[in-house]
Amino acid sequence: KQWYQRRVRGDEAMEELERLKDNISAALHLTYSEVLVQRAWLIHWGLFVYFNHPQGRDSIIDVFLHQKPYLNAVQTMCPHILRYITTAVVISKRRRDGIKELIKVLQQESYKDPITEFVESLYVNFNFDEAQAKLKECKTVIENDFFIVGCLDEFTENARLIISEIFCRIHQRIEIDMLADNLNMEPAEAEKWVVNMIRLAHLDAKIDSKNGYVVMGGTSVPVYQKLIDKTKDLHLKANSCCQKIDKKLTLGI
Repeated sequence: KQWYQRRVRGDEAMEELERLKDNISAALHLTYSEVLVQRAWLIHWGLFVYFNHPQGRDSIIDVFLHQKPYLNAVQTMCPHILRYITTAVVISKRRRDGIKELIKVLQQESYKDPITEFVESLYVNFNFDEAQAKLKECKTVIENDFFIVGCLDEFTENARLIISEIFCRIHQRIEIDMLADNLNMEPAEAEKWVVNMIRLAHLDAKIDSKNGYVVMGGTSVPVYQKLIDKTKDLHLKANSCCQKIDKKLTLGI
């Protein structure tokens, strides 16, 4: 009964937030700056609701990241809210819906903390050692943050999943012992983890338990090779453009 009452109150709070959003949008007598301030207040008060509702994390992504007026308010008035947007993206089952947009936003902003840096170290720098170090710092940050302290286990679990998924996607063969070190796990535990990760991420991979490897399937070109090929293409296109310009200058066109 108590759970039901809390859920009803949570649903009512979500509905009130939606009404407040509508009222702010309809307040034509307010100046642009005043609307910006009102949206910033709603963002901060909304954290109390969103992190205490089952669908709240997805709502954070939908409102704060995907709705331009609120993303603009975050970037202009309260960039520290990027911590909560990043946390929501990491623990959301809809992570792929928000990660590309989040990366673009993080690269535009000067605000940094261990949670945002963890995501950048993986998706921008592909630096797994840095990601592991940042993940340890994330634990301290989350434990001392009122809004996300209850998300610690979920964040850690999903962060490990992201690390292992990206690591597997950019390598053709991975030692389970090395992956276990990256995940701070025993090799046997890491092997079970990888099996579950392959299933959840729909990766084309298999476990070679005898030799202690994860072997990626398919004939996809590695990321670094794609980068080399694109660089070669750019070089050829640049040379072609230079030759055309030289030819026009020679002809006096």
